[in-house]
Amino acid sequence: MSEGVKLSIKLFIITAVAALALGITYAVTEEPIRIQNELASLETRKAVLPGAEEFVQIDLSEYKGQYPNVVEAYQGKSGSDTVGYVFKVISKGYGGDVELFVGINSKEDRIENVSIVSHNETPGLGAKAAGSDFLSQYSGKPAGSPLAVVRGSATKDTEVQAITGATISSKAVTEGVNSALELYGRLLKDGGAEG
Repeated sequence: MSEGVKLSIKLFIITAVAALALGITYAVTEEPIRIQNELASLETRKAVLPGAEEFVQIDLSEYKGQYPNVVEAYQGKSGSDTVGYVFKVISKGYGGDVELFVGINSKEDRIENVSIVSHNETPGLGAKAAGSDFLSQYSGKPAGSPLAVVRGSATKDTEVQAITGATISSKAVTEGVNSALELYGRLLKDGGAEG
């Protein structure tokens, strides 16, 4: 056997063993990672709609294509009462996708909280969109009207003050919130939602 063939066989064996090891690692860690992600998602849902004790996922297939930014929706319940809805939304920011959760209190017809769970916005500028100073502006806003981003002070209930130097990031979050508000209005018009 020539040196080239021996080297090829050795390389094949090393590659096969490495691929097998990676496959085993993936199989072993896949379920724990999925569980951790679900727990993190549940904690975020509780944070944006604290009055809910359980979350029933809403089947969005009926609304397919109508609300492309909304990737998940949940009915928040306390006992048998619906206290609100939580929407997981992906919006396009300056640096890429901005993934956020929007909690809407249906008893008071207002936004409860907004939380950004992942983004690639510019550190020091757009990344400020994930901070409580910016996100707290959404809490208490009415759920019946879309919100607008303004430069300078927000003087109306339907306005959110943009982050200086990060208008695109500010608009991305607001567009995500508006997508949630739009679907929320549709769900209420359709008589609520059951999973």
